[in-house]
Amino acid sequence: MKASILTIGDEILIGQIVDTNSASIARHLNNAGIVVWERTSVGDQREQITEAVKRAMNQSDVVILTGGLGPTKDDITKKTLAELFGSRLVCDQTVADHVRRMLEARGIEYNRLNRDQALVPACCTVLFNAHGTAPGMWFEQNGKVVVSLPGVPFEMEHLMTDEVMPRLKARFSLRQIVHRTLITAGLAESMLAEKIADWENALPPYLHLAYLPAPGVVRLRLSAYEVEGESVSHEIDRQFAALQRIIPRYVLGFERATMQEIVHNLLTRRRQTLATAESCTGGSIAARFTAIPGASAYFLCGVVAYSNESKSNLLGVDPETIACRGAVSEEVARQMAEGARRTAGADYAVATTGIAGPAGGTEQKPVGTVWMAVAGPHRTVTLLKQCGTDRGQIIDRASAFALALLRDEIERDAAGE
Repeated sequence: MKASILTIGDEILIGQIVDTNSASIARHLNNAGIVVWERTSVGDQREQITEAVKRAMNQSDVVILTGGLGPTKDDITKKTLAELFGSRLVCDQTVADHVRRMLEARGIEYNRLNRDQALVPACCTVLFNAHGTAPGMWFEQNGKVVVSLPGVPFEMEHLMTDEVMPRLKARFSLRQIVHRTLITAGLAESMLAEKIADWENALPPYLHLAYLPAPGVVRLRLSAYEVEGESVSHEIDRQFAALQRIIPRYVLGFERATMQEIVHNLLTRRRQTLATAESCTGGSIAARFTAIPGASAYFLCGVVAYSNESKSNLLGVDPETIACRGAVSEEVARQMAEGARRTAGADYAVATTGIAGPAGGTEQKPVGTVWMAVAGPHRTVTLLKQCGTDRGQIIDRASAFALALLRDEIERDAAGE
């Protein structure tokens, strides 16, 4: 069974807002076993909306729209749908009473525009919106379902959960869609694909593998569409267990596992502490840890030493080293990590120093050059990485590489005890 998602609004097309509604709707539909066939955005134009809905109905069983249900002139979705389905607008008294009570409670005048929120196509089933003034609308024609929802994300989310999904499950006989994701780190996408090629080629034909790269990690998603869920889930578990035996060193975990969570668990379990000293990553590594509940058990402090003077004054980096080797060097990264560990009294410290750009690069040290170091109880290790050319990309990649280096050192020490 297939669905199309249509978001409406000029603000989406010009990039003024980010369309989060489509992602949320897609998750709801996939969890219920409905395949999302397409996601489309159109402007606040009657012809565009009409053509997009007609096209979606031709190829999908369910069409879900969001946006264009407000009280102002640019919100035309309701009128367009009434015309499309050959219906007239009528007042729904339940909606009218709800809108009046909501606006009075907020001290807003109940004027003509607000009263028009209660107008709905006579042919639709009204989906009561307890969290806003625009009701949802459910249409059926020739076995197809079209649902129109408000564009406000939390209103849409409540309607999807409370109204739309229960109705879709009752209306259609649905089979399951199964997705499972394994997270890897330490291998580039092409290297990973080469290493697991035999495993991938031996997958059952109903399992589909997708590579989803991100800074520092590659996610491997196995999917099966419109299947018997329990037996397929067992087969996916079996396939991923086999994969873990092939690349045991590179598996982080499943679904939303992150490198910082692995380090978090290692340090918490071992009752050890951590400090960070960052230059080019600007506190990104520290922020990843402090975003995790319970980080206070091990995270002692983070220093963003951006200038050469702060590297020397706060972390004890030798000014002569900076003068001779440059701030972006193995020696400075080493001294930053050791200085942070010493100053904080931590078991481990991780440091980064690099050129995030867009300026500052040289032929010897181009933009994207990053040195990182980890100082631990037994030794200090360093790593040089070329992290790209875009500033945001460089910060993300450098942070990911530094976290992986930190993980490796903690696990190495644990194995040696």
